[in-house]
Amino acid sequence: QAQLVESGGGLVQAGGSLRLSCAASGRTFSHDTMGWFRQAPGKEREFVTRITTGGTTYYADSVKGRFTISRDNAKDTVYLQMNSLKPEDTAVYYCAASPHNSAFPPDWNYWGQGTQVTVSS
Repeated sequence: QAQLVESGGGLVQAGGSLRLSCAASGRTFSHDTMGWFRQAPGKEREFVTRITTGGTTYYADSVKGRFTISRDNAKDTVYLQMNSLKPEDTAVYYCAASPHNSAFPPDWNYWGQGTQVTVSS
């Protein structure tokens, strides 16, 4: 059974950094676009960033210049380096995979269970 498992979340002070990892198992995701979404309490799930099979990256305006997505196809793992974190980055972060190059959650058919990121002021 295909699975995506996130790790690396936690509590950090504003201005700090965290690195999230997403490990795939059950099938290879090297032919899929991989991405990260987040959901804060009471809010809709929102696009954060994605990386295509060719390595092209896209970012939400709110994280551009602070977050970096990367992937290691040999390890079937995708990473999210988050720097200069702000309290408004607090959310559950989800790793996802899609055969489409899209920012819309309904287009993504594999999801991890999520990892909590909390940024204190």
